[in-house]
Amino acid sequence: MKISRGKVVSIDYKLTDDDGDVIDSSEGDEPLLYLHGEGQIVEGLEQALEGRVVGDEFSVSIPPELGYGEESGEPPIRVPRSALPAEPEPEIGMDLHAESPEGEVQTFYIVEVEEDAVLVTADHPLAGLTLHFAVTVREVRDATAEERAHGHVHGPDGHHH
Repeated sequence: MKISRGKVVSIDYKLTDDDGDVIDSSEGDEPLLYLHGEGQIVEGLEQALEGRVVGDEFSVSIPPELGYGEESGEPPIRVPRSALPAEPEPEIGMDLHAESPEGEVQTFYIVEVEEDAVLVTADHPLAGLTLHFAVTVREVRDATAEERAHGHVHGPDGHHH
């Protein structure tokens, strides 16, 4: 069965930067499960997986515009710690969600933690990087009607969000 829109795909992967340093990997963990065509993984990797089958192993480099985008160049925003939830303790790389006046949820990432504030940016921590993936396709199956309706994969024991 070929990977196409509406298929549940399971992959093992290793993500490295230009220097070969590992950024993320499924090694020693469960494979990554996602619903193909729903934008749940970076665009460039989803494109590279299109049409592949179980057992395919490949490497692909994804430019920033098909990964996490280019860096915006905007300076970080200072947010008082009093505006943050008490738990968990803020850490560099942690994501925060804020609602705009129009009701849209925006994601910000902590880039610096100070005693009385944090500095945040809308740039994903991997923005501006070329992403190098080594991938093995483990499983491809049709999504259930419920998974298609919900737009995401449900785990082996049923509904998972």
